[in-house]
Amino acid sequence: MKDSEKAPWYYLLLLILAGESVFILPFVLQRVFRPTVLKVFELDNVSLGLCFSVYGFVALVSYLLGGPLADKFQPRKLIAIALWMTALGGLVFATFPDYFTLQLLYGFWGFTTIFLFWSPMIKATRVWGGQSSQGKAFGFLDGGRGLVGALFGTLGVLVFSHFMSADLEVASLEESRFAFRYVILTSSAIVSIVGVLVWFFMRLPASIENEIVIEKITISQIKEVLRLPSVLLLMIIILCAYVGYKITDVFSLYAQDVMLYNEVESAEVGTFLLFVRPIVGVFIGVIADRSRPSLFLLIGFVIAVVGSLIFASGMVSDVSYFIFLFSIMIVALGVYAIRSLYFAVMQSGKIPLVLTGTAVGLISLIGYTPDIFAGPAMGYLLDASPGLKGHQHVFYMLAVFSFIGAIAGFRYFQLYGKPFNDESKKS
Repeated sequence: MKDSEKAPWYYLLLLILAGESVFILPFVLQRVFRPTVLKVFELDNVSLGLCFSVYGFVALVSYLLGGPLADKFQPRKLIAIALWMTALGGLVFATFPDYFTLQLLYGFWGFTTIFLFWSPMIKATRVWGGQSSQGKAFGFLDGGRGLVGALFGTLGVLVFSHFMSADLEVASLEESRFAFRYVILTSSAIVSIVGVLVWFFMRLPASIENEIVIEKITISQIKEVLRLPSVLLLMIIILCAYVGYKITDVFSLYAQDVMLYNEVESAEVGTFLLFVRPIVGVFIGVIADRSRPSLFLLIGFVIAVVGSLIFASGMVSDVSYFIFLFSIMIVALGVYAIRSLYFAVMQSGKIPLVLTGTAVGLISLIGYTPDIFAGPAMGYLLDASPGLKGHQHVFYMLAVFSFIGAIAGFRYFQLYGKPFNDESKKS
């Protein structure tokens, strides 16, 4: 695909909006309001982690089966349907169902957000990036998704604060549920509206639409993708990176458990973290295209190791608000830089554009297994050693995975780290 045939700018804008909206209900609300979610659903950290595990098991199958689907159908239709179905799940979420129903709901979300959505989103982003703007495309996607998530988080905090009439320190279960129900319903309504916008406006020129779909995916094509060293390395890189991303979920809980902040103050910390993500994504995406995305991918892992060890050491406990946020930013810089770039290196890794969906499905089958084990692992570590000690153990876990990711990232850089040239631009 030639850069002269790129999709319009608003295509990426809608993709960004959809790309985070679909994850608001299953993930972003829990990231921003983790202490509140534990309270209103009457869960402990392990129980919430097991809900994420159900999501992860369904997602695992969905990655594999949904990848080829993205190579056969236009992204627009799959993405819109995924948004509408996810929003329907929000109506169930707002009833504060029993634990079994909550697990079924997370399984349903694993299907809607992955089988119908994930590979189409990655493929559509790669299409927008063309031959020479992959770093920018994926950096803008993840940064933009971070901004959308931050705005959702801010809106959620405002809605929650508005409907929470009681003092936060003594609010009853019913008072917290009353306020949080409005947060869920507002989020569901917005997700539905985004689906409508995507269905009607996220269109591609006919010449591009014909080029990016394939009539039938064969076994030989799947084997061809699996033989690529870039695919195998990306499985490891994304697995390690995604553990880091999942661990950022605990910062709002860290604020409550270690820094002794209240529910709203803890949610504000989670929202602050969401605002860091778009800044990192856009910045890294732009400079990576001027150099080598795989180099900045490696640097991101090194920063993540340093940031995780700072928290694992226990130094971030009796410190000022500024030092706390600065320490969070170090971890966020590494984690979000990696997240912005791990699909941007598919182009230099010589993965065919027309088989992007299939490749993403296979990579994600391994890369996103933290959806299964990271939640329970973090929950066990936090509940087994309450307070600072449990959080230290979580960040030691992040340090180990970041180190393994750095090794895989270094190998990827060795194989595919040449500056963009005619060879790397073939697609």
